[in-house]
Amino acid sequence: FFLFSNSTTQQKHSPKKMKTTAVLATAAVATLSVLSSPVSAADCEVCIKVMQDVRDSMDKADVKSKPKVEAALGTYCSSDNLGPREKKICYYIDPIKRDVAQPFSTGMPVDRVCKRIDKTNSEICGVKFPVKTEKLEPKDLSKLRVKQLKSILADRGVECTGCLEKDEFVKKVQETEHLAGTDEF
Repeated sequence: FFLFSNSTTQQKHSPKKMKTTAVLATAAVATLSVLSSPVSAADCEVCIKVMQDVRDSMDKADVKSKPKVEAALGTYCSSDNLGPREKKICYYIDPIKRDVAQPFSTGMPVDRVCKRIDKTNSEICGVKFPVKTEKLEPKDLSKLRVKQLKSILADRGVECTGCLEKDEFVKKVQETEHLAGTDEF
């Protein structure tokens, strides 16, 4: 490697400087690969379900047409039998139907469509289905992560103040089992 200065003299980089540059470049690449890691299917589960339902409701020939994809999204979202989470995804997708229809019409898989539109509105992949706890026994609850237990309590509108150990969260989930039936926003 040579460095050209304004006076057109050539200077060699020192080996120490080259090693430092190489280490920094490697660290930057590693950081970018971690930050740009793909969103897993579990992160966009409601969006993926909605996109798959829309794709399943369409004729195979119509999937390639952007206006027909937009119309199918509108038809799906105007349906009366949608759950609250699907309605929320429709609320987020409605203003960006054209942005959704473009990758959708190219035949892109639904998980990648959701990842792409998540860049436009980061709340899209934040909508998740609640964790089902009706048929779980206490030993099954202890297999869940604390993050999932906290999510269950948040869905029920309960806060576990003073809970530090996993057992305390499990106990609180069991105590609030009577609140599990409410699934509204």
